[in-house]
Amino acid sequence: MTERLAVSAKGQIIAYCGEKALHSRYDPQGEAKKYLDSLGLKGACFMLIEPGLGYLIPFIRESFPDAKIVILHASVFLAEKQQELFPGEAVWHTGRDMSLSLFLEREIPDLSAASVKIIEWRPSLAAYGETYVTLLREGAEFIKRIDANYRTARGFGRRWFRNFFRNIGRTAIIAEFDGKRPRSRRPWVITGAGPGLEESAGEIRRLAGTEGAGVLAAASSVPALIKRGIAPDMVISTDGGNWALLHLYETARGAGVLPGFSPVLATAVWAALPSQVADFPLLPLSDGSLWQELVLEGLGIPHLKLPQRGTVTASALDLALALTAGEIIFTGMDLSQRDIRTHAKPYSFDRLQEEGAARLCPRYAQSFARAGNITSSGSQEIYAAWFRNQLSSYPKRLRSLGKNHPVFSELEENTLGKTEIPGNGGGREQIPEQGFRDSLIFRKIRLPREPEKNGAALLLGALENTGTGKEIYRELAPLLLQDPPPQDGGTEKEKREALGAEIVRLTRRYSGG
Repeated sequence: MTERLAVSAKGQIIAYCGEKALHSRYDPQGEAKKYLDSLGLKGACFMLIEPGLGYLIPFIRESFPDAKIVILHASVFLAEKQQELFPGEAVWHTGRDMSLSLFLEREIPDLSAASVKIIEWRPSLAAYGETYVTLLREGAEFIKRIDANYRTARGFGRRWFRNFFRNIGRTAIIAEFDGKRPRSRRPWVITGAGPGLEESAGEIRRLAGTEGAGVLAAASSVPALIKRGIAPDMVISTDGGNWALLHLYETARGAGVLPGFSPVLATAVWAALPSQVADFPLLPLSDGSLWQELVLEGLGIPHLKLPQRGTVTASALDLALALTAGEIIFTGMDLSQRDIRTHAKPYSFDRLQEEGAARLCPRYAQSFARAGNITSSGSQEIYAAWFRNQLSSYPKRLRSLGKNHPVFSELEENTLGKTEIPGNGGGREQIPEQGFRDSLIFRKIRLPREPEKNGAALLLGALENTGTGKEIYRELAPLLLQDPPPQDGGTEKEKREALGAEIVRLTRRYSGG
């Protein structure tokens, strides 16, 4: 459909898509202001869905000078013209190589759904149809996901913060990538804890035993793997809650079941870690937040930066992409349940149900209630939507094994025996025999005394710095302040002092001071 520009009756530029005008033919600026006033907006971030030439932008900026504006265009032509008229905003369009999901993750921080507002420009719906609807749907799914992350952070923020300092205060064997070696080309199998994992166990053993594939296991899937004689090479855990400890207890027990079982533990720096896994090599994972980077780099702790996804299996995909240039195989990724079966057996929480079973609360009833709670929460569909949007970015490298969620159905069913080597003319080559640990360096590090005190000092210094203070406050206030000052209430100094006092209180509480 032909796109063109014209001039309105008041001498302002308007855009056409075919014969459809996307703005008022008389006064597009006045139209935009009247529309914006009718919405009664409040928020810290605004997502504009194909706003045409963007006449809304200056009026949003006038009312919300500090707000984040993200613009999603269905048209490359309009994106270019809008940036000429109103530059300086974050813009995505359908011609970009970066996926929309990745763009939104980079541009929009974790905020509550109430803080992120979608603004539609309805004349564009008639012009761009399904493309417009897709932008709207993916934008809404993204907001649901970050709202879930935000609510989790609000509920667990202080615990995450204490976990962070507890974890960096341990003397441990640290794993880090060897920058002098090229990335391995061996395949990796990512295992979730869905019921489908049980049916894939035989193929996982074959891939790991005869094809040289590495096994990257979500911590919740480890008991089911160990039961079937599969020793994961790496276990990933990103959960900061106490329930996550149960999964890692089972990982620690695996050392007594499988001889020589000592996986690399890829763990978020805020995760809950029991002392039982202290002897496992650790690969610390940061989400790239400024506050985490300041402390980790200031204390000399090597780590890998991965974005926070909200679900461990999505983080496992990011980690696998860092580990290998070869194929990545998903299994146990049901993202749903079969009747009342929510996970592969055995599962870490089974012990809780067994211990809590009674005549008036049988285990069957507990399983039924748990399945219902998971379904009603909607979390599985949120994560399925993330994978639906993200997987298209890596179509030639990802494979599905077994009965995964339908979102994985477009991936070619895995039939590995050899794997495709990037840059090898599309040919296929036998996987090298070296272990994945050859690309890692393991060393024991000793942290300075009182790392929580030194880390807190780094944060307080950054909070007082005019260059970093605003960002540190934005990241840590939702985590540490149960009732953070409103955006327009209190001076910047008062806000930072409140956060600084909480940082000191929490680190003293941990260190016993």
